[in-house]
Parts: sequence; structure tokens; C-alpha cells
Amino acid sequence: MLHSRVGRAFMMSVALALTTGMPAFAEEPSTAEQTIDVMNKLFGKHAGFRANHAKGVVAEGSFTPSPEAAKISKASLFQGPAVPVTVRFSDATGVPTIPDGAANANPHGMAMKFKLGDGSEMDVVVNALKFFPAATGEEFRDLLRAASESGPDAAHPTALDRFAAAHPAAATAGKTAKPPSSFARQTYNGVNAFVFVDKDGKRQAFRYRFVPVQGEDILPAEEAAKRGPNFLMEEIGPRLAKEPASFRVLAQLAEPGDPTNDATKPWPDDRKTVDLGTLTVSRAVPDSAEAEKALLFMPNALTDGIEVSDDPLIDARVQAYAVSFGRRSQ
Repeated sequence: MLHSRVGRAFMMSVALALTTGMPAFAEEPSTAEQTIDVMNKLFGKHAGFRANHAKGVVAEGSFTPSPEAAKISKASLFQGPAVPVTVRFSDATGVPTIPDGAANANPHGMAMKFKLGDGSEMDVVVNALKFFPAATGEEFRDLLRAASESGPDAAHPTALDRFAAAHPAAATAGKTAKPPSSFARQTYNGVNAFVFVDKDGKRQAFRYRFVPVQGEDILPAEEAAKRGPNFLMEEIGPRLAKEPASFRVLAQLAEPGDPTNDATKPWPDDRKTVDLGTLTVSRAVPDSAEAEKALLFMPNALTDGIEVSDDPLIDARVQAYAVSFGRRSQ
């Protein structure tokens, strides 16, 4: 009798849920939500800050296209005069007080918002890694989970050891990013592939590379650790006040057979590169902390003439950034 009453109650709750349009059971969080959750577990929750690359500084400048850029893509970005750009340099992790020279502050990042002539915007998000430690959003979530379970008291082999053994890029990607003497002296790479489309419809897969005109200047890890906790954040403003910092914007072109759907696999160094133009960073904004609150950089915020590739990590990043933005805006 008890079982029948429980059964009827269960059926009634299901029927009520269906008739009211509410799910009978809570949906499992999305991969993006799970990723941000584990970042919060690793780095802590810091109200108003990004779940990753929480510590940053905002600057402004411009992008001037090269003649070669207009030939490879019909994007308006490459067809006309210089356009304004908002730039955010950042440290890795979701810890807003991480020392700039700490090992975990690598890879440093650079995110850009190009203000196009028609009033629209285009985003580019790059960092100092030469390739990414995971190929999909699910793999990256699992990497973060493994890291969260591999503290100093964890039994060996740790969850992170096991993940790295099964995913070789996870063990090596981090070693490709090293601390610079200045945000203006770091090379930033686009680990994801995108696609140029020219005026005739020809398509060409590529990856971005931003190379400092003054040359890259990398600090030994020991030297970086001795610097002040905010040496990168404090250095960039005065540097720009004296002289703009410039980057050559390059596109590394894929050849047939080069994978475009796996950010863990860099293309050979001998692949052709095209000079797209020059990014000039001219000044730090007066109130960086306030300015960055409203900034959301999305890798799929593109313009006609540049398209996403089949790299699944692009959409995974978009979804995770949206979740992070939603939470820090609350």
C-alpha cells in the first residue's frame, strides 16, 4: 500500500512538472558551467573577477593593416585605414592577486577588441602558449579536475599524472610559455585555427601570432620570481607614456594535412606566414579596473572575411567565457 502511494505521488509530481513546463529533475550543468566551477575550486571565488586571467590591465591603441592582408581576406579590417583597438593584458589563473612573476601566472594573455569602420567589433584572444594542453572543452574541464584533485597530499600517480600520461600536450604545453620583462616584450600566439575568405571565396586556414617589434624579452624564472608582485601591471603604463609598443600581426598559414581541429598540435615552423599589419598599443586607460568590468572578449566575434574553423575549442571557450562573464556581472 505504501509503495502504491509513493508511486502515485511520484507520477503526480512528474505530471505536474510536465503540465507546468518545469523539468522534473534538475539538468546537469553544461561543460562550460562545470569548467568554471572547477576553476572556482582551484582558484577560489573572487566577486567581480574573471574565473581565469583574473588579473589584468587595459590599454588602447590601433591596428594598421598591411597590403598583403587585403589580398588574403575580404575583411573590412584589412581594407581601410587604421582602426581603434582595446587591449587587455593579463596573468593566468583566477587569482586577482597572483604575483606577475609567479610560475602559475604563465601563460600571460592578450585580448583585443577591434572597432571596425561600420560600428561593429571583432575580437582576438591570444596567449603565450605555443599550443594548448587540451583539444576540447571536455578535455580541458577534465584537466582542471585532475589538477584540483592532485594536491601535495594526493597519492601518486596523481590524477594529474594520469591525465598527462594519456594527453601528452597537457604535460608540455605549459613549458612553452615563459615570463616576459614586459607585456610589450612577449610573443602571443593564437592556438586556435581560423579561416580567411578572400574576395573570390578562396578559403585559407591560419593561426595568429603577435610578435613584439622590439623583440621578445624573457626573464629567467628565478629573476621573475624576485620582481615585485605587480611589476608587469605597473610597468606597462609608464612604458606606453614614453613610447607606444608595437606588435607585428602575423598569420601562420596551414598547408594540406595540417590539423585545424586540434589546438594541441602546432603546425611546423616552416609554414608560410603573412604580415597582416601592425598593432600599436599607445596608452593605458585611466581606470583599468573599471574598464575591464564591461569587457567581454569572444573568439567567435568575427567579421565577414574571417570565420571559425572546425576547432571545437573555439566554441568551448566562448561558452565558458559567457558563463564567467555572467557570474562576475551579478
